[in-house]
Amino acid sequence: MISASELSVSWRKSSYSTNGGNCLEWAPAHIPTGTVPIRDSKNPDGPALLFPARSWRAFISAVNEDRLPH
Repeated sequence: MISASELSVSWRKSSYSTNGGNCLEWAPAHIPTGTVPIRDSKNPDGPALLFPARSWRAFISAVNEDRLPH
């Protein structure tokens, strides 16, 4: 894990998020590591999880196609 404040990235929040809600934020693939950083929007200086870009694309694809287990 790395501190989100250590990353020089532009964070994005889902368009489905509402103000004040519990949200995750992500950033486009972090070039030096080939990973997609994820952080808690309520703790922007806290830890960030780094997922392989390929795994993040597969997850987003599964969400968009409603293929996640219910």
